[in-house]
Amino acid sequence: MSTLTATVETSPAAPARPAYRVTGRRVLASEWAKLWSLRSTWITLGLGLLFLVAFGLIAANHYTSGIGSPHRDRDFATATAVSLSLFGTNFAQLALGVLGVLVTAGEYSTGMIRSTLAAVPRRLPVLWSKAAVFGLVALVVGTFGAFVAFGFGSGIVSGTPAAMGLTHPGVVRSLLGAGLYLGLVGVIGTALGALLRSVAGGISVLVASLMLVPGLISLLPSSWQENIGPYLPSNAGESMFALTHDSTTLAPGAGLLVFLSWTVLALAGAAYRLVRRDV
Repeated sequence: MSTLTATVETSPAAPARPAYRVTGRRVLASEWAKLWSLRSTWITLGLGLLFLVAFGLIAANHYTSGIGSPHRDRDFATATAVSLSLFGTNFAQLALGVLGVLVTAGEYSTGMIRSTLAAVPRRLPVLWSKAAVFGLVALVVGTFGAFVAFGFGSGIVSGTPAAMGLTHPGVVRSLLGAGLYLGLVGVIGTALGALLRSVAGGISVLVASLMLVPGLISLLPSSWQENIGPYLPSNAGESMFALTHDSTTLAPGAGLLVFLSWTVLALAGAAYRLVRRDV
């Protein structure tokens, strides 16, 4: 009786694939790398910083050159070193807001968003990470620019009625408020880019909400202006870093809450469309 023995051939074990997990830290790192890989990031951030500092210095020089002049601009009559140094905030917000739109809408225009969402299927972490990364960058750039502009501007207006130092009450709060405002503008730009999925559309809505709508409100009856004007995004944001306030403007804390509400509203709209609509 013969015994049959079966020889079992074993194939070499395939190398185990490393287990990759999508974590919040990795999504943040990915968005950080994508942000700084674009040349437009460096250019636009540089322009935002240049606008903030340069226009602040121009305003300070214009103020000192007009002292004693009979044709002095009335807008400079009650100017302070803070208001003069932060004169370029309105120009810097455009640069940072536009870059925020490009951070998200740019991926839709190139089609890269498909790869991004394939790597992060849950989608919302992508939006939160983009907003957090660029918001932090805009905050740092805006705060740095505000302090640099004040440092040079206060030296230019030294010895004039507008002269102030960092120890003056409210100065540090105003400079930090300007940086925070610019950071939130960057977040709003990011949200608009994700909501509209169009670079042109996002920039148009951003410019309209921050610059055109306040001008149109001035055409309304005065009672409407007083009730609506302070709660517009730009006016609420301006109250965050204004050194003085009156009955027609919000207090810094109230302005921050209103502007945060606008920011949350923009992010909520972007999150809803990101989850409910295909890319």
